[in-house]
Amino acid sequence: MSLTLNEIESKLRKFKIVPVIALDNEKDILPLADTLAENGLPIAEITFRSSFAAEAIKLLRQERPDFLIAAGTVLTPEQVFQAKNAGADFVVTPGFNKKIVKLCQDLNLPITPGINNPMSIEAALELGINTVKFFPAEASGGVKMIKALLGPYSQLKIMPTGGIDLQNVKDYLAIPNILACGGSWFVDKKLINTKNWQEIGRLTAEVVNLISSS
Repeated sequence: MSLTLNEIESKLRKFKIVPVIALDNEKDILPLADTLAENGLPIAEITFRSSFAAEAIKLLRQERPDFLIAAGTVLTPEQVFQAKNAGADFVVTPGFNKKIVKLCQDLNLPITPGINNPMSIEAALELGINTVKFFPAEASGGVKMIKALLGPYSQLKIMPTGGIDLQNVKDYLAIPNILACGGSWFVDKKLINTKNWQEIGRLTAEVVNLISSS
C-alpha cells in the first residue's frame, strides 16, 4: 500500500535523518538495512548513482516491507518508472526538473525535488509542491541560506542534503521547517563494500543518539 506525502513527511520528522546510500552490490542492502533498523533508522534513500539502485529498492521492499524507501538522484523518466516499479515510497531529485516532477505527479508517486534558490522554489510552488530537498546544502549557504529563504517562503518543508555531518546536523534540525537531514557519512560506500556493519551500526547509533536529544 502506497504512502501519502503526509505519511512520508510524518515519518521523516520522526526519524530526522535519512541515510543516503550508494551501492556496488544490491545484495548489501539487506544487512545494511538491518543494521540501520537495529539502531533506530528503518529508512533509506537508495540513489541512482549506482546501476544497482532499482534492484536494491526492489529487494528491500520485498524483504523489509516496513522500511521507508526513497529513490534518490532520479534524473530521467526511465529512473522514475524503475523507482515506482521497484516499490519506492517516494522520489528525491538533486535539482528541479519540471518534466520529472509532472511525471511523478501523473504516476501518483510523491516527489521531493531539489532546490537551492528562489527561482527553483517558485517553480516547485507553481506545481503545488512545498516539500523540497535543499541541495547541496552546505555549498549553497547552509543554515543561513535556508533561514533567508524561509523569510518569503515560510510554507516550505525542507530536507537538506549535502555536506551535513555530526558537527552541523543539529543546527539544521533546530529549524522548524526542516523535516529531516540527508547524510551519507555513516553509510559510507567503503564501509558497505567491506561489509563493516559493526562500524556502520556504531556511527548510526551515534547520530541517532545525538538527534534524539534535539
